[in-house]
Amino acid sequence: MRKKIRVVQFGVGPIGASIARLLREKESVEIVGGVDRDPAKAGRDLGEIVGAPDAPWGVPVSAHAHTVLEKPVDVVMHTTSSSLAAVMDELLECLSAGCCVVSTCEELSYPYRKHPELSAKLDAAAKEEGVALVGTGVNPGFVMDKLVLVLSAVAQRVDFAKAVRIVDASKRRLPLQKKIGAGMTPEEFRAQVAAGIIKHHGLPESVAMVADGLGLVIDDISETIEPVIAKETVKTPFLEVAPGQVAGVHQIARGTSKGQDKIFMELQMYVGAKHPADTVELRGEPNLSLTIPGGTHGDIATAAIAVNAIPSILAAPAGLRTVRDLPLAFFPPHPLS
Repeated sequence: MRKKIRVVQFGVGPIGASIARLLREKESVEIVGGVDRDPAKAGRDLGEIVGAPDAPWGVPVSAHAHTVLEKPVDVVMHTTSSSLAAVMDELLECLSAGCCVVSTCEELSYPYRKHPELSAKLDAAAKEEGVALVGTGVNPGFVMDKLVLVLSAVAQRVDFAKAVRIVDASKRRLPLQKKIGAGMTPEEFRAQVAAGIIKHHGLPESVAMVADGLGLVIDDISETIEPVIAKETVKTPFLEVAPGQVAGVHQIARGTSKGQDKIFMELQMYVGAKHPADTVELRGEPNLSLTIPGGTHGDIATAAIAVNAIPSILAAPAGLRTVRDLPLAFFPPHPLS
């Protein structure tokens, strides 16, 4: 009988819960533990916390990672924060236990420019234990970086890369609607941006990954964040946005060389977006364009790409990896014979 992949879910928020439910569908995976520091979750059954129809699973959630990682674990699915500095101790604890890690920490997706010292520390820790870790998700992790690089495989030359993502956030979870400032006044929005609270993390990381992957030399990465102002009333299952209030974010990141754009990435994420889509454009030989009408559903795709990365991270060379390095594909629910 084939040995199952032993997995721990570290962080049981909305994304962690979605990942745990998807893991449960994989016959080759055994969920052996859960970790969450929320006192309301610690001690409870993981299946019950994530709302699984077949709960309970007999998998307790602990507030202390070390008690869960004492058992043999192959992979930790890590979903706690966007900030790499904030999760360093968590990642190092998983690595020191000899576990591979798949994390949805956006700053881990391509951390070499912003966090070179932390990147080196994680890489060394992973290599010492003979395991690998990766940061991934739908964005960063796919639409504005991996997909761009995959499309470039049929190009002979690339001079400029562009990715535009338009997301109707009214169909997303409440924490995300709050994260993009829906319902705020423009003044409140700008104050929250200045405080670093409102921001979609990961665009600069995507720019850096694409630049390195395409061999485009850039000397600066810049980013702007502006509010999208509602022109009409927008109601979601969780809140209502009146005309003149903020509907969401309009974020642009540029990778430039001598003041000229080499990479342009634009994110419009707001409630009531009329024409959601993901578009990738490459200029070179030949010019290429790819559009996903309706866009890639963020919550569904984030859980999917994280779980689908399990076979690749287990097979990867030890160290800090990125989706640029890994061959990503669908992880079938039933093992191949």
